[in-house]
Amino acid sequence: MFDELSQKLDHVLSRFRQRGLLTEPMIRDGLREIRRILLEADVNYALAREFLGRVEQRALGQRVLKSVSPGQQIVKVVHAELAALLGEGPSQLAWARTPPTVMLVVGLQGSGKTTTVAKLAKRLRREGRRPLLVACDPYRPAAVEQLVTLGERIGVSVHPGPTGVRQTDGDVVGLAAAALERARREHLDVLVVDTAGRLQIDEPMMDELRRLRAKLGPTEILLVVDAMIGQEAVSVARGFDQALGLTGVILTKLDGDARGGAALSIHGVTGKPIKFVGVGEQLDDLEPCDPYRLAGRILQMGDVVGLVERAERTVEQEERERLERKVVREGRFDLEDFLAALRQLQRMGPLEQLLKLVPGVNQKLVGQVGLEPKRIKHVEAIVLSMTPEERRRPEILNASRRARIARGSGRPVSEINRLLKQFREMEKMLKRMRGLARG
Repeated sequence: MFDELSQKLDHVLSRFRQRGLLTEPMIRDGLREIRRILLEADVNYALAREFLGRVEQRALGQRVLKSVSPGQQIVKVVHAELAALLGEGPSQLAWARTPPTVMLVVGLQGSGKTTTVAKLAKRLRREGRRPLLVACDPYRPAAVEQLVTLGERIGVSVHPGPTGVRQTDGDVVGLAAAALERARREHLDVLVVDTAGRLQIDEPMMDELRRLRAKLGPTEILLVVDAMIGQEAVSVARGFDQALGLTGVILTKLDGDARGGAALSIHGVTGKPIKFVGVGEQLDDLEPCDPYRLAGRILQMGDVVGLVERAERTVEQEERERLERKVVREGRFDLEDFLAALRQLQRMGPLEQLLKLVPGVNQKLVGQVGLEPKRIKHVEAIVLSMTPEERRRPEILNASRRARIARGSGRPVSEINRLLKQFREMEKMLKRMRGLARG
């Protein structure tokens, strides 16, 4: 989502980094360029002006102008103010003193609300909570069935109520109340309520949500907003907040090609924290919003913490320990291990996303290294076309064996040769790393 914004900001800030000396006119020129970039990214005009005012005030201080590395100090100032624009810090979910905690999830139709409810429930379950979902959207066709299907995938119970019946507003409130009673009876920790959406904010929808709020007494009222709708997301958040009193926002589709203005504007305009961001289509792709780390991603500083969290969430511990024991302790690594590591890496998400989390990686080169999923599938097809003996002992792969593998995988022999060359280089690197570790 932030690719275009990141590239433009990096271009301006790189000019600061290259300067051994900064003057006030240089700083003001650079800040004017940053202001233009923010407005092009659809950031709220008043917020962009306030943001640049704070940056200019700090950047023109004597400490920055006379710094040993003034360019880096400017980047640091922009990073800090960008994080402040996104929020004061990581915002945690609030919990009721007496379980169950009720979380009312609201939003417009098409914002990804039902999928986000499932993502949130899966995250809560991973943290040791016991959630119950309730489908309070009888108006959208198959909405109840969708939530039930998602609940089965993540292993979370859904309280759907009667299906095939067009419920009234009162039925929806009664359904939610029955779900709350069930959560208490079964000693569950959290009740997540998937409410009905509309194409736009209207009074009947808000009235139904007010009745749900009055009946359930939710601890959290979370608005799901599609980041792709730009500044309209700010208006939507303001409307829901005035009607219901939001406690937080969940931004979805941050992996899309929107300009990023909604994410940068929504907290500043509404004052409500962005608690989670949706970064993909998988049910694991919901991350807590840490303004400092998100600002680092925008400025192409990487996010090591995010990378580690993703690895811990997706990579199987048993397989990780097996590879570590075999490679680091025993100094052995074959194509079977290579395939296992590749599959674990695939579970972490697209490689382009992973590289963006690594500090120091030139983001302009990320799109040029050919990391399409189909290439990874080609590698997988080549390795799977080998016999177990060939995977364990790649040195026995002579010309005839390579020709057979090429026929089996549907890839040219040259691609197989290139893969084996890369594997040998990786093997040498791992041996050197093992030697350094032992030393």
